[in-house]
Amino acid sequence: MDKRKTKKSDLEGKSLIFVEIGLVVTLAVILLAFEWKKYDIQKVDITTRDAVEVMEEVVIQTKQDQKAPPPKPVAPSTTLLNIVENDIEIETEIVIDVESDENLELDDYVPPEIEEEEVVEEEIFLIVENQPEFPGGDVGRLKYLRDNIKYPQLAKETGIQGSVYITFVVEPDGRVSNVQVVRGIGGGCDEEAIRVVKNMPKWKPGSQRGRNVRVRFSMPIKFTLQGA
Repeated sequence: MDKRKTKKSDLEGKSLIFVEIGLVVTLAVILLAFEWKKYDIQKVDITTRDAVEVMEEVVIQTKQDQKAPPPKPVAPSTTLLNIVENDIEIETEIVIDVESDENLELDDYVPPEIEEEEVVEEEIFLIVENQPEFPGGDVGRLKYLRDNIKYPQLAKETGIQGSVYITFVVEPDGRVSNVQVVRGIGGGCDEEAIRVVKNMPKWKPGSQRGRNVRVRFSMPIKFTLQGA
């Protein structure tokens, strides 16, 4: 008895479908292969690290900045008028010779001699009956220097310290003039000492035989770094 295949069990008619399914699966695998990304694996070496403590440097300011003293009031300038009497004759007539020509010889002009007044400076005393005095005495003078001197930056950086010897003249009205350095230490300290002395308020002037006179005064100004 011959065996016959049924139409449902006959696979030859479905071979085309299987081929199409195989092509679709193959194409999907190829696309997946192109889209696949491979990442490089990096090795990380985890080792122990030493903790380093960083010390913060603390800068100590040697001298606090003080406010500059207010500027000294400027005295208003005055104009002096020389008033002459009305009976003084003033030559205003100008004589013109109309008959003169280019051949006329003229005398050389000789300017009048003006005698310069010799300015005689008052004598500067070193020792007087009553010596000049700073307002508030020595205590006030030391306080003024301490409050107004600013330690120069160059002297701070180079460690310069010492005494600057200053000499100046106290005028009869108490002003300070002729400020000079007798012995300095450099680093900007000399200039700072001169600046502070020039800005001093008026002193009580020195006197000799009942009248105020010019007196030369000398003093040291000491620059010292804190902690030195």
